[in-house]
Amino acid sequence: MLKVSGSSYRCCDGIPRRTFLQIGAPLLGLGLTDLFRAQGRAADQGESSNAKSLIVFWTHGGMSQQDTYDMKPDAPAEYRGMYEPIATSAQGISVCERFPQHAKVMDRLSLIRSVHHENGIHAPSAHWMQTGYFGPTLARNAAQHPSFGSVIARTCPARTPQLPTYVTVPKSEAFGYQGAVYLGKAYNPFEVGANPNAKDFKVPNLALPDGLELKSIESRKKLLSTFDTLRRDIDGSGVLEGLDTFKAQALDMVSGDRVRQAFDLASESPELRERYGRHQYGQSALLARRLVEAGSRCVTINTGYWDHHDNIEPGLEEHLPPLDRALGTLVEDLDERGMLDDVLIYCAGEFGRTPLMNGHAGRDHWSNCFTVLLGGGGLQGGQVVGASEKHGGGVRERQVIPLDVLATIYKTMGIPLGTHFEDAAGRPVSIVGTGKPIHELL
Repeated sequence: MLKVSGSSYRCCDGIPRRTFLQIGAPLLGLGLTDLFRAQGRAADQGESSNAKSLIVFWTHGGMSQQDTYDMKPDAPAEYRGMYEPIATSAQGISVCERFPQHAKVMDRLSLIRSVHHENGIHAPSAHWMQTGYFGPTLARNAAQHPSFGSVIARTCPARTPQLPTYVTVPKSEAFGYQGAVYLGKAYNPFEVGANPNAKDFKVPNLALPDGLELKSIESRKKLLSTFDTLRRDIDGSGVLEGLDTFKAQALDMVSGDRVRQAFDLASESPELRERYGRHQYGQSALLARRLVEAGSRCVTINTGYWDHHDNIEPGLEEHLPPLDRALGTLVEDLDERGMLDDVLIYCAGEFGRTPLMNGHAGRDHWSNCFTVLLGGGGLQGGQVVGASEKHGGGVRERQVIPLDVLATIYKTMGIPLGTHFEDAAGRPVSIVGTGKPIHELL
């Protein structure tokens, strides 16, 4: 992923000139150059003029739909679990009692209760849900297709040039399927690299090298004049041809106020921070709102591990309240700011959990039928698409595949569904394959 690391290199302001020439000054953030050049190409090609953004809550490990979004209160105890359903602001839709904030904003959210794919192993399933395609196996774990975040980064440049288009908080998921693969590293996510709820939260990937301080960089002009001096040293070679507009943009990201302000959670009121929740879920959601408000197009919040094979209740108690508070407050905050129609919210994991509780008071992997949440972005709220069978074991009506979900996201983002990209072998690959947008939400 795109990172700017600290180092003890010295030049101009302490970095040896020879090293500076060799590495193209990545330690100043200039390793982000590819990202900005890529954004420039996408903007030139006019692939999407849509200004919408996406915020994702990725429930790594697999959330239990029976205990959250598709409860079965009339089923036997070994199926229905430990929670009771509660009514919501959307008539006829109930959710888990641990989701009171969801319940308040459910008229602005929708549930797809009939998502289906055919793999119950974490890695292949994560790939399927992140890319729309089956790919890796236990014997071959490498990503085969780009993630939806990378497709968005490729087709929807940031509205503010200095902002990273695609961001993961606090970092990308463990399986490595949130990257760009054959689209190129320029479309990988920018990893925040730190917990936004930390008392001393700062973004390591925006840190300057040891020995170089912002006060020593009075202006871009001053630093670029140093570049010009270096360029004259090797005037005939063209080695520094890459120190162009895009590198100036990368420098802006590291030393400019706009990006630093977007990541500055301390500038938010203590009251709003408390409202989101002083935990990783809440502060990540607040950071995501700040980033899309500033111009980023896709922010994925990787929420933690939901793989509850044993003793599911304490595991859910750890995750459900903070997710509820973060997601519910995000909806309200976006709505109050007039942003909700321009920001799509998506909550999903690689699969759901088994309808039947196992002998260890947990639930195992289940991909035959599970639920994802979509809201905002101008989609219809207060809707339920599809239905599971009596105990949740299979799809009863309106089967939805991962490519349908991604087609819905892409269409909402203004990305042409006929878009193809060449894979590593030069073959054109559709971003949606056989997938079709979920028309009930459009």
